[in-house]
Amino acid sequence: MTLEAAAAGNNYGTTASGSSFYAAMRILPREQREAMFQIYSFCRQVDDIADSDGPRDERLKALQQWRDDIDALYQGRPPARLRDYATSVRRFDLRREDFLAIVDGMEMDVPQDIRAPDLATLDLYCDRVASAVGRLSVRVFGLAEEDGILLAHHLGRALQLTNILRDIDEDAGIGRLYLPRESLLLAGITSDDPSRVIVDRALPKVCLPLAERARIHFQTADEVMNRNRRRVVRAPRIMSKYYRAILELLVARGFASPRAPVRVNKFARIAIVLRYAFI
Repeated sequence: MTLEAAAAGNNYGTTASGSSFYAAMRILPREQREAMFQIYSFCRQVDDIADSDGPRDERLKALQQWRDDIDALYQGRPPARLRDYATSVRRFDLRREDFLAIVDGMEMDVPQDIRAPDLATLDLYCDRVASAVGRLSVRVFGLAEEDGILLAHHLGRALQLTNILRDIDEDAGIGRLYLPRESLLLAGITSDDPSRVIVDRALPKVCLPLAERARIHFQTADEVMNRNRRRVVRAPRIMSKYYRAILELLVARGFASPRAPVRVNKFARIAIVLRYAFI
């Protein structure tokens, strides 16, 4: 079943079941859980367009159609693939601009593949593809406005920077390089060719400061969660702990080539869910 068919069939949970975040979403009460599955399904479908190998102009048209569909949803005439979203939008006051920001973020990879963006562009990318998702999510979780926005800002960036560090080789395989230009130049790497950068001996000098930046975002996100009710932050805390474990595995492995993939083992994943969902 395609993602779009799954969404059209209200099978959002099945669509999300392969996600790293599935356990965190699954523990939520039904209405929150369904809203999170819808947000995840939306992100997956838009991301699949950006990551496909179809012609760039067709991908741009498909992303624009998502913008048009989001506009129609907020004008009270949702298309079939977003009809079920109307209830969640009303119930949790989900913002149109956050859905559109996600599309804008995915589109950043489409006109041409991102290669060594400057720090400002990288931060904008993280805000759109991760923190915007967080801004939708914290409304579903029930966080107060100020702390919700702050948590989305820091946890979104922490998760996305971890993704970038984890997926260096995979991204290079499709011609992308998300490591910031300033950090590459500081390490003496002048190329933005992903296939050359990922085997450069100076690569750890680029990745370790980025890992430290992610740690700072994780720490600030923890501070926000610590001052909120445990029940409200169960799901984002599970997401945070899982990705923080990935980050520490990456740092322990190192970033010199060749790099073995890292994975949080099943028992560690279960322990995180048990600790932060139930204990």
